[in-house]
Amino acid sequence: MKKLGLTAIVLVLGGGMASAGTIERACLKSDRQGANRTLCGCIQQVADATLNSRDQTLAAKFFKNPHMAQEIRQSDRHNHEVFWEKYKAFGATAETYCG
Repeated sequence: MKKLGLTAIVLVLGGGMASAGTIERACLKSDRQGANRTLCGCIQQVADATLNSRDQTLAAKFFKNPHMAQEIRQSDRHNHEVFWEKYKAFGATAETYCG
């Protein structure tokens, strides 16, 4: 996956969303303190800019099952290693723009 420059991410994040995405829905359904439409929508926008739909589906599962993230992170499977690198970048970007 190509790394997006900050300008590209800002442009993507500047657009509105027509409906809730996979990450936003999982975030809103979670029992995490502070989860609200604004925050979850922002996280979804970052996900749209940094993760493909398959990666978003996997990442959304972490809201319900946080231990799954640890299993993926420690996995020796190549596809999990590739996903985890993208997921770390997504997390860092979401923290910067939504935190």
